[in-house]
Order: sequence, then C-alpha cells, then structure tokens
Amino acid sequence: MLFFRFFLFSTALVGSLTIGTTFLLSPVSGILTDKIGLRRTTFIGGLLTCSGMFLSSFFTHSVTALYFTYGIMFGLGAALAYTPSLAILGHYFKRYLGLVNGVVTAGSSVFTAIMPVCLKYLVEHTGLATSFRILAIISSFVIFCALLYKPLQPPPPPPKVKPGRSAINTFLRSFINFDNWKKRKYIIWAVSIPIALFGYFVPYVHMGKFVQDNFPGEGENLPVMCIGITSGLGRLIFGFIADMPRVNRVLLQQMSFVFIGTLTMCLPATGSFPLLLAIALAMGLFDGCFISLLGPIAYDICGPRGATQAIGFLLGMCSLPLTLGPPVAGMLYDQTGSYKLPFILAGIPPLFGASTMFLIRCVKDDDSPQQTMVTEPKLEPLAHTAWDCENPTDGKPLNGQLHHERRATLASSGINAKSPLLTHASVSSLILEAYIADNPVFRLYAERKYCYGIL
Repeated sequence: MLFFRFFLFSTALVGSLTIGTTFLLSPVSGILTDKIGLRRTTFIGGLLTCSGMFLSSFFTHSVTALYFTYGIMFGLGAALAYTPSLAILGHYFKRYLGLVNGVVTAGSSVFTAIMPVCLKYLVEHTGLATSFRILAIISSFVIFCALLYKPLQPPPPPPKVKPGRSAINTFLRSFINFDNWKKRKYIIWAVSIPIALFGYFVPYVHMGKFVQDNFPGEGENLPVMCIGITSGLGRLIFGFIADMPRVNRVLLQQMSFVFIGTLTMCLPATGSFPLLLAIALAMGLFDGCFISLLGPIAYDICGPRGATQAIGFLLGMCSLPLTLGPPVAGMLYDQTGSYKLPFILAGIPPLFGASTMFLIRCVKDDDSPQQTMVTEPKLEPLAHTAWDCENPTDGKPLNGQLHHERRATLASSGINAKSPLLTHASVSSLILEAYIADNPVFRLYAERKYCYGIL
C-alpha cells in the first residue's frame, strides 16, 4: 500500500513539475523576448516542446527520465511559447486588445474540454508511446506559428550607463526591465494576483474527489468540463466588455476574483449535483474574465515596451501559489475528512487579492519625462495609459521626414485617421500634418478641433 501511494505521488509529480516549470520560467521567456525577439523565443519554445514530447515516447517506463523530458523540457518550451503569444497581440491591436486576448486564450478552454477524451482514446488504442509522438506532431505547429510572428514594436533600448553603478547592477539592467518595477501600480497588481491565486486552483484539482464523496455515482469530471467550457465563453464576453469605453479593466478583474472566491466558499453547501454544475458554470465564466484581462492590463500599466516582461514576471510569481495551494487543501482534507474547511479557506485568498487591488486606484505613477511643452492645458483622453506615453511627439524630423513613432502617435490621436495606403491624401495635407506635429500650439488647436467634431 505504501509503495502504491509512492508510485501515485511520483507519477503525479511529472505533471506538477510541468506546470511549475511553465510558470516559474516565464520571466526567462520575457527576458529572452526582449533580447532576441518574439519570433526566435517562440521558435525555441516550439522546438523544446516538440522535442520533449518526442523524447518522452522513448521513456514511458522511466518516471525519472520523464521528469526531465516532459517535466522540464516541455515545461520550459511551453513557457517560452506562451508569454510571446500574449505579447505579440499588443503589437497589432489596441482598441480591441481585450477581445483579441479573449479569442486567443479561449483556445485553451476548448482543448481543456476536448483533450481528456482524445487522450484517453489514444492511450487505450495506440499506447502511451504513440500518444506522445502524436502530441509531438501537434506541438510542432508552434514552430510554424512562430515563423509568422512579425513584431511591430522595437525592442527596449539598452540601459544608460551611469557613473558609479556597479558591474552587477549594469549587467542585470541589460536583461531586466527595471522601469516596470518603478511603477507602483504594477507592483501592487503583481503582488495581488499571486495572493488571489493561492486558493484559485484548489477546486480544479479536488473537484473530482469532492463529487465522489458527496455525489457518488455522478460524473466526477463533469464539473471541471463545465468550468472549461464556460471559461472559454467568459474570455470572449469579458474581452469584448473590457474594450468598451469607460470600462475599468482592473475593476473588472477584481469583480472576477470576488465571484470566484464567493462561489468556491459556496461549494460545501451544495445539496444537489445540478446546483454544483450551476456553480461550476459560473466559476468558469469569471475564470475566463480573469485570464483574458492579464495581457490588456499589463499593456495599460507598463506600455508595449514593458508588457512582455510584465507578463512573464507576473506568471513567474504565480507559480508558487498555484503549486502550493492544492497540496495544502489536500492536507486539510486528510486531517478533517471533509472538503468544507479546505474550500472555505480557498475562497479567502481571491477575496483578499481583490481587496488589495483597490490600492492601484490610490497610487499614481510618474509620467514619462518626455512630454510636449504646451502653455495651455492639453485635452487628454478619459483613460490615459502607459501606451499613449510611449511615443511622445516632441522630437524633430529626421532628414525632412516625419519620424515613424510620431506618425503612429499622430494617427492614434485621431488627427490622421487615413489608411496607410494613401489613396486620397495629397502632398499638401501630409505637409500640414507634419507641421502640426512639430508645432505644439497648432497641434493643440487641431486636437481641439478634432474633439469637437470640426476636423
């Protein structure tokens, strides 16, 4: 009996090591993305995931070897591929960034519902080794997708060398974007999310055992499948809502944590299996809300140049609570023989994390040092994020041509909403726009005209 328990523990550790490696090494993915680019980082991640799966097919009888091939190699590859897949969206989308993140992350929900059935069929009819090889072929699509990545934002500039700074400090700054950690909003957000996730993963892991104890004879995997289905739906719905004007994305994510924590604490009080399924469906809906907003909030707080490492370091900090939460709940279940106390305690961290996120509204980060000098007050949009501060318009034309970053800012401000294909634009209009961009007074006048619908 003791040997059987040890065997179950050792085999379960393979999957846990994969999840832990994926999240723990996400900061490495963010750093590599800034150093070598989105395409190369994703390409390396695809190679590692495909190689890890393929090598695992030769070590199906060696759990120790699977620790490296599946746990570490595949986990590292997944980390290198996942973070760039969220960061690349901000290069192409701004107004519909929430919806696009919802569409992209909804794919994981679809495969969460489909893959268990497919894998069970593959293992029963082809064996574990062949199943690993088929999964390796599926993972190879990441390599081909990486070749399609074409980043539009330039990489972050190298840090300035200041006198008196140590060699270690200079070395770390060449890899880590310390500007993110100077933003108090990001620090609060990056601390609140891991706190909330300490009990977030508990229902996913222990739902099957909870159904066996309280509703014997019912489908133990059905509640988790319901969570996966509605999670995909929630990512689409709340991704669309997050793009609406005047919608506070941080407040929307707080709301998702409040509902997830409350519904988790209600699980022990369920008296019927249909009620349990209804709670699982609601939990999945707000789970999708939380996941779909990670990328957009990172872009709102840190801007496009800092979003990649912001996402990577956030996922890395989430590895510890996601790994420790379910085992702690299992220990409490072993001591009490019931899931009442574990589920009630698991609902507290999401509520506490949602509360600490209110501090984001109480702090204000310093504005970009490069600002347009205008004597009169400048009209600002309702939601002025770090994105809009990345490309200031106070530079000078280079060789008689308008700088690319200034043109992007000019177009995003609404002064020039024409297509890049200059079908109807005349040379005189381009000269006028360039002059407005270089003259703060005329630029302010044009912005006011545009705001009042005159232009």
